[in-house]
Amino acid sequence: MHVIYLVAIAAEAASGALMGMRRRMDLFGLCVVGTVTAPGGGTIRDLILGHYPLGWVAHPEYLLFTTGAAIGAAFLARRLQRLKTVFLWLDALGLVAFTVIGCDIAAATGASLPVVILMGMSTGVFGGLLRDILCNQVPLVLRRDLYATVSLATGVLYMGLLRAGVGAEAATATAIGAGFALRLLALRHALALPVLEADTSSFDDAPHEGR
Repeated sequence: MHVIYLVAIAAEAASGALMGMRRRMDLFGLCVVGTVTAPGGGTIRDLILGHYPLGWVAHPEYLLFTTGAAIGAAFLARRLQRLKTVFLWLDALGLVAFTVIGCDIAAATGASLPVVILMGMSTGVFGGLLRDILCNQVPLVLRRDLYATVSLATGVLYMGLLRAGVGAEAATATAIGAGFALRLLALRHALALPVLEADTSSFDDAPHEGR
């Protein structure tokens, strides 16, 4: 799980750096966005659960690791023509890996199953949410394509496999692999949840009360 965590924070830091490059940030900006993105979801989760010390506070070396990943991604990106594709793949990997990690940490606190799954989803999506806000971008989690849904499905599958008696390593590999494949499938085929629409013209025509 420690190796998966390092892969996840590297992927999320790289995705933050690539997003920053698309917004024409300087090197310092890329490092800031990458460092905020990587531990962002875990920080929100730990604050909600009262799980202290925060991961990056207990292990400040992770900040150096994420900064290095952000800088490395920035320099490698110059040789990559399909920058958007690389960004989406890294973001998908970070999304599902952090979801599994979040579920594990929440479960260790003795939280109930629904809370564990919710904390797993929070860990997966909030880092990307903070990244997109810093880059003045509509967050992926608020768009039509499957994002938070993928994280939720990954968490449900992971905890379901553990409850069914599947070994931790097999459950982790299966959940991450399935979640990653689902995210890429959603991107390739533009899969999305239905959008509910309503006629709001009556609200627009209604008189407004002054205050």
